[in-house]
Amino acid sequence: MKKLFTFLWLFCLICNFAIAQDDAPKPMTWKDIPTWKYMNNGSFKISPDGKWIAYGMTALEADGEVILQYVSDPDSTQRFKIGFTTYPSIEFSEDSKWIAFKEYPTFKEKEANKKSKGKPLHDKLTLMKLGSKEKEDKLTFENVSNFSFNEDASTHLAVNLTKDGGGDAKGSDLLIYHLNTKKTQNLGNVAEFSFNKSGNYLAYTVDAANESGNGIYLFNLNNNSISVLDSDKAAYKSINWTESGEAFAALKMVKDKKYKQDQGKLVGVKNLSSPQVTVYDPAKDSTGFSKEYTISPNRRPMWSEDLTRLFYGIHPLVLAKKEEAKKEVDKDSVKLAEAEAMKRIMADTSMNSIADLKKALSKLDSGKVSPKDNDADKPDMTIWHWNDSRLQSRQQVLENQDKNYSFYAMYNVATGKHIQLQDSTMRDLSIQDKEKYAIGSDNQAYELESNLDGQNYRDFYIVDLMTGEKKTLFTNFYLPGYSSYPRSSPDGTKLMYGYDGNYYSYDIASGEEMNLTASLPVTFVNVDDDHNVIKPLEGSLGWSSDSQYVLLNDGWDIWQVPVTGKAKAMNLTQNGRTDKIRYQYRFSLDPDEKGVNLSKPLYIQTYGEWTKKSGISVISNSKKGLLPGAKALVWEDASVGSLKKAEDVEVYFFNKETFNQPDQIYTADASLSSPKKVTENAPDAGNYAWSSGTRLVDYVSDKGDTLQGALFLPANYVEGEKYPTVVYYYEKLSQTRHNWVNPGYSGTGWNPNIYTSNGFAVFIPDIVYTMDDPGMSAVWCVIPGVKAAIATGVIDEENIGIHGHSWGGYQTAFLITQTDMFKAAAAGAPLTNMISMYDLIYWNSGGGNMSIFEASQGRFTGAPWENWESYERNSPVYHVKNVTTPLLMLHNDKDGAVDFTQGIEYYSALRRLKKPVILVQYKGENHGLGKLENRKDYSVRMMEFFDHHLKGANAPVWMSKGIDKVDLDEHLEKRAF
Repeated sequence: MKKLFTFLWLFCLICNFAIAQDDAPKPMTWKDIPTWKYMNNGSFKISPDGKWIAYGMTALEADGEVILQYVSDPDSTQRFKIGFTTYPSIEFSEDSKWIAFKEYPTFKEKEANKKSKGKPLHDKLTLMKLGSKEKEDKLTFENVSNFSFNEDASTHLAVNLTKDGGGDAKGSDLLIYHLNTKKTQNLGNVAEFSFNKSGNYLAYTVDAANESGNGIYLFNLNNNSISVLDSDKAAYKSINWTESGEAFAALKMVKDKKYKQDQGKLVGVKNLSSPQVTVYDPAKDSTGFSKEYTISPNRRPMWSEDLTRLFYGIHPLVLAKKEEAKKEVDKDSVKLAEAEAMKRIMADTSMNSIADLKKALSKLDSGKVSPKDNDADKPDMTIWHWNDSRLQSRQQVLENQDKNYSFYAMYNVATGKHIQLQDSTMRDLSIQDKEKYAIGSDNQAYELESNLDGQNYRDFYIVDLMTGEKKTLFTNFYLPGYSSYPRSSPDGTKLMYGYDGNYYSYDIASGEEMNLTASLPVTFVNVDDDHNVIKPLEGSLGWSSDSQYVLLNDGWDIWQVPVTGKAKAMNLTQNGRTDKIRYQYRFSLDPDEKGVNLSKPLYIQTYGEWTKKSGISVISNSKKGLLPGAKALVWEDASVGSLKKAEDVEVYFFNKETFNQPDQIYTADASLSSPKKVTENAPDAGNYAWSSGTRLVDYVSDKGDTLQGALFLPANYVEGEKYPTVVYYYEKLSQTRHNWVNPGYSGTGWNPNIYTSNGFAVFIPDIVYTMDDPGMSAVWCVIPGVKAAIATGVIDEENIGIHGHSWGGYQTAFLITQTDMFKAAAAGAPLTNMISMYDLIYWNSGGGNMSIFEASQGRFTGAPWENWESYERNSPVYHVKNVTTPLLMLHNDKDGAVDFTQGIEYYSALRRLKKPVILVQYKGENHGLGKLENRKDYSVRMMEFFDHHLKGANAPVWMSKGIDKVDLDEHLEKRAF
């Protein structure tokens, strides 16, 4: 009996253990990812009163849902199925009483429709009254294209229905739903609609069959009346309200068979209660507007703030081909053509009779002979000239942009005068706040040189927006980075810009320039920037709203610097440089702000350079303005940020995540104290095993640089055990220590969370660069970093793999020529021959690689023929005989960043030396994998590669023997999921 009892006890124990094992979190496999649900951060919405939140939960190959929650009551959560989408569309009304969100066809419906090539599927719209459980307070609209509440008023919802059927009409039904009375009215053939800010008016355009009733209309929602503002046989478009919503501008495009483009007209509407409509037709302006131009549809028109002027784009007219043919033929050209034809007749030895001669002479009739008579097929070709400022490939990429380019112009309503504000000598123009001035610029004089060596220069101009007068601000102005560009103050009277390592202010009216930073005790040059540019500046946080100060970042602290000279500059954060805390940027909490309001507290993103902590700090204020010293509100071993505020109240929301905990959103008051989690991102996360944590690894490069790496422990890590490890890098990435990486299929095959879930450690070391040695810099930084990581006892030094993509792929291809410490390597789209790569084209942009090599990521100080030994020393292909590490390469035939020939060159050299190399190519793919089926496939293959080499798993056939072309389809079909 005792033995029986013991047996039963053991049996129960084993059963319980088995059940516990089944319930234990498991490694996430690649096949778990398609149905993995996660929060779409872009869809997170806060009701203006801060009482409600809503967000979308989506999946790669499964239906999503909208989560609606009353913030103070987590148990109030409601879930609504919304079908399959990547970007849920959700909106709250401005009075916080309503929510509307779209519902899409399901994943199964979309897949079935794709296979059957059926008619397009349509979306639905759900409208709900918040907090109500009454059925009549929930409404569904079918066949919805887009929707919008009427801004501040929140009395109506506009629902644009999907256009059904063909025809030339672009408009469709627009439903106007009255939220209070629950009545619906239909506006037909609406092509475009827009509410003003107050929500009292709706401007819309009608585009109907045969252009019948086409026009622009104004709907007064207060009295439910509609005014026809302009109607014609034309297409109306580009409604653009002023910020205050008291006026709007639009375009009226009329077809003209003489030209390839429509003839554009300008429509301006103000005084909405009794609409005053201005229609400017340049075709009727015989003195002010060039007949060679028309108003362009490619730039939205806009009113000046004072409603005295309208701004719009103009572009040249191009004659239709048949109109070109109608042009009077040049008589001299005809005579020349006839003479040439006579020479050909007299030289023709095939004519044997008077009849042949008469027949040939009859063709000399001037109506039949012209210099353009040529029925030969024209060639399809390109001429590449050494004086082209842009490569022909770049011109091809920008062809549509160039064709659609328009120059800014201005129309003075009172005087009826049109003024062209720019021309081909000033290609760029930016109208500044208050519309007093515009900043113009042009780089045409420097474009060729810039495209060769990567150093950027521009000429800058000031344009007076009352007169159109242009004056030169700078010529040959050097731009090492974006921070140096001139930027206008909120009152539109001053500029800030960077030059020669300092920031300056400039008073436009007086022409007075002031150096803002030369006398300060710190430098504002970005000393960490190791590219081949001169004195690049740290970033600016912008102008104060009163236009009296600029906020500048010295890389550590934030400074408030006066532009008038009457006040002193002040270090607002105080401790950044001393405590190695980077005060990075300000959270903009008011979407309508103009400049930084110094009378309100400033919330700042903070980051610990050597701790990798992050958080949110506040710079407080008094009646006199901001006070020196920042107070940390949130400061954790986590990634903290994305601070948002409810529109109408002091309710705040921020994100927090760690490498092994999905990002969640928390709410708090202005002090951010006692935050409360309000989201449930990745609801299935508890079912899977994640990394056991992270460690920082300090090390010193072979060149003496103090660096760090982030070491991610494998799931279920046991102290004292060593684990197979994949080393990943791309310049500096240790700051990603606390970043949650959502399970998914990246375009490179890499996902660190999936690797740690499956028993790998992951190490990410930082790399800094020495000029003229980008490859050797990786050697000098990565190898010491890996050695330091091995010293932690986590890494199995006998089973280390490396992986990188693009620039990281280059570093992988180079590292295995310099060391045999890695057991396997995977390189995605690697640069392999820096000499040949220098002269190739970056096809995605159409530009040349040489500027990238000399002033950007390449970090060389000249061309190969000026610096041959450096280029050769840092090219993997020239050291290929040293490779002993098995290599998996991903390189696609349509790679527009790193030419496919780079992968082929390296693969062929390794193959010639009989080195273990596999090249995986996905047809038609670019620099990273775009198609989901390809991303799935390569993700699995790369892990199989590391599983075999680092864990000893059996090699699949594709890896051990390869796959013949005749067997490839069957092989791929078996692996697809």
